[in-house]
Amino acid sequence: MTVEEILKVTNGTLIYGSKLEECESFSKNTKEIKEGDVYIGFRGERFDGGKFYEDALKNGAKGAIINKIDGLEIKRLENKFIIQVDDTVEAIGQIAKLKREKYNIPVIAITGSVGKTSTKDIIYSVVSQKYNALKTQGNMNNHIGMPMTILGLRDHEALVVEMGMNHFGELSKLTAIAKPTIAVITNVGTAHIGNLGSRENILKAKLEILEGLQQGGTAVINNDNDLLHKWYLENKQYQIVTYGINNDSSNMAENIEYNETGSKFVLKPDNEKIDVPVGGEAFVYNSLAAISVGKLLNIPLAEIKEGIKKFELSKMRLDIQKTEQGYTIINDCYNANYDSMKSAIEYLKNIEGKRKIAVLGDMLELGEYSKELHEKVGLEVAKNKIDILITVGKEAENIARVAKNNGIEHVYTFDNNKDATEKLKKIIAVDDVALIKASNSMNFKEIVESLLKH
Repeated sequence: MTVEEILKVTNGTLIYGSKLEECESFSKNTKEIKEGDVYIGFRGERFDGGKFYEDALKNGAKGAIINKIDGLEIKRLENKFIIQVDDTVEAIGQIAKLKREKYNIPVIAITGSVGKTSTKDIIYSVVSQKYNALKTQGNMNNHIGMPMTILGLRDHEALVVEMGMNHFGELSKLTAIAKPTIAVITNVGTAHIGNLGSRENILKAKLEILEGLQQGGTAVINNDNDLLHKWYLENKQYQIVTYGINNDSSNMAENIEYNETGSKFVLKPDNEKIDVPVGGEAFVYNSLAAISVGKLLNIPLAEIKEGIKKFELSKMRLDIQKTEQGYTIINDCYNANYDSMKSAIEYLKNIEGKRKIAVLGDMLELGEYSKELHEKVGLEVAKNKIDILITVGKEAENIARVAKNNGIEHVYTFDNNKDATEKLKKIIAVDDVALIKASNSMNFKEIVESLLKH
């Protein structure tokens, strides 16, 4: 796309430079600029990235898109360009929308209360068996990350994007930019219930993804999720593909077997055996979502199976790390809500190991539901007969109390990561497995890093 096209969609002002300049690659980090990139300066809490446009240009950027900043003196650099806009966040969405419109390719968008990133990873692996695909890196799933992903399109033949939200209206904006041909909703749980007030409201917010679905597009939903199942029965006007284990669905898993290296199931109605390299029921569902997408894209089942077998998880999501001391860490400390806690605890139970240790911290953004949902996690710990429980944080004390009241003997509570880590180091032994999980702001990655140095 050209500078002129960008000016048109953003209603921006060209401070200097050529309108004919071609813009292919974009970056928001002055330190990661590659020759020929266009730098986009976003306004942060402490400063406006637009102030660093000169660093970006000197590092090889051909131009910069920045906010109007009071008192900013703009220097003219030869063979460069500067565009000023009212809001670079709005602008990046408009530019990404323009980029998307230039590609007539399958676009798979994924949302859900839990499992978005791992489902995206496994769908990407399946789609990549047939197409040169681009996917969201890590969890860049917001109003900046998703457009930046779209701007990474080159000679790609398919796009797999993750869409996150915690308020009404956010998915409406993202789906209007991405215009998916396939929209996947993994589930409707309790993540962000503090912001949205009820699971029914979370469902409404998740369904916004369908607003941007292209004509003839397909919704792919988890038919075992109670709210999605009810919605499916009441909304036949959409083209819908369902997947599940319990409720009758387009793609189903039967005869599921779990072991330390993963899981196996028989895919119905195809009667094909599917091998999943990660254990736990959650990854059976993720695989079914990927199978559903693969079939919609006419990918042969043999290639779908290969894609599932080869998929790689994003960092800090059920990332299994063996230590030199002979114990295993399940690093799942990127984020946490009740549904993902439940899945992770079930996964811990099923993995091969001597003693199972759960190190769990506060789950955030739960509002008035916080106490109840932390208590439910405590019940999951007890139900799965976890050997040792360590909690960190005020809210997580509810996990500890309920687990102890329901038969878990070894329970330890702490108000900081340092003390929890020291306790864990004293009790963990060869062949033990420790799950490390909490909301991201609890900074549990420092527990993992300390254990790996242990």
